[in-house]
Amino acid sequence: MWRKIPFLFVVFLLATACGEDRLTIAATDDSPEALAESQIEERLTRIVSLSSTSTEILFAIGAGEQVVAVDSLSDFPPEAPVTELSAWEPSVEAIASFEPDLVIVFFDPGDLLSGLEAIGIPVIHHLAATSLDDAYRQIEDLGLITGNREGALELIGEMQTRIEEIVTDYSNVVSASPITYYHEVDDMLYSPTSASFIGSIYSLFGLQSIADAADSTGSGFPQLNSEYIIKADPDVIFYGCALWCGTTADSIAARPGWKELTAVQRGAIVEVDDNLTSRWGPRVVDFVATIGASLESLLDS
Repeated sequence: MWRKIPFLFVVFLLATACGEDRLTIAATDDSPEALAESQIEERLTRIVSLSSTSTEILFAIGAGEQVVAVDSLSDFPPEAPVTELSAWEPSVEAIASFEPDLVIVFFDPGDLLSGLEAIGIPVIHHLAATSLDDAYRQIEDLGLITGNREGALELIGEMQTRIEEIVTDYSNVVSASPITYYHEVDDMLYSPTSASFIGSIYSLFGLQSIADAADSTGSGFPQLNSEYIIKADPDVIFYGCALWCGTTADSIAARPGWKELTAVQRGAIVEVDDNLTSRWGPRVVDFVATIGASLESLLDS
């Protein structure tokens, strides 16, 4: 189990980065607007979410009381009704036992959507967002479908305002010479490029990913090696997987050849919360704040 979570996280990033459709409604050919219209007289009251991001969004827009079950990884907010439902190996029978009037998923192993469609349960299939605009659209979709559009638009507005404030506050840190960064997903050295959702957040500050040149397949998350990273010599290192991989700033600095890296020399090694980087909901604002604060520290180094 100790090694399973980081691996699944990488699989999730790679699997969702290449998707084309952002919104799919199974069990009906209706648009989100049409589905929402059908719920005017009888509001959705039994939503099952198998997406940690969607769970956070639902509670943030005021639809929390309509959620009857969420998957085992939906650990935020604390009041979310966590169950043993798996987002990775979903069971149609287990989901159906909650008698949902809507199911939200981010991953389909191949037979989930068709299985739910066969028993007449509507499904929203939201793939990973590739930009903030994608994230905002998903928030509005969920607001519209659940009857909480006003709450969704309010959340979007709050996120946009706060992100703009944070980026503006730290805009003076980024010089004419772009700051480069290495974001370590886990100890297998997977790293997001500027084309990924994570990379798009760093790009708000003008940061450039050293992984860009290594992404020959366009996955958005190439696997780097130590030699490549040492040669690229990033100005800042961001790392996740502190819990599951045991990664620390000290363990990174102790890697062979890494002590001479600019980021290590300047102490610019920053831990990031995997949940903030792998979810594109309301707490992406906290991820933006983490980046901003780390850039400010560069001024003192």
